[in-house]
Amino acid sequence: MGTLSIWHWLIVLLVVILVFGTKKLKNIGSDLGGAVKGFKDGMKQQQADGPASEDGAGAAASTTTAQVGQAPAATDKNTIDVEAKTKL
Repeated sequence: MGTLSIWHWLIVLLVVILVFGTKKLKNIGSDLGGAVKGFKDGMKQQQADGPASEDGAGAAASTTTAQVGQAPAATDKNTIDVEAKTKL
């Protein structure tokens, strides 16, 4: 029961093609390729924007927190005080 030979892999490939069909496998491949390309583009953009965008986001978050912190205290016992955060 050693390694699988080329014949084993060909049989597995044939079964996969019979189960899913070539059109669905082509669509899965193109979707996966698009996702990988989008991920790579996002990583390149993040590296280019790195420190500048983090400083801007930190300033925006602290401004939002300061505004929430300065809100007048509620007198109703059913009111729950929460901290709002911005989604980047």
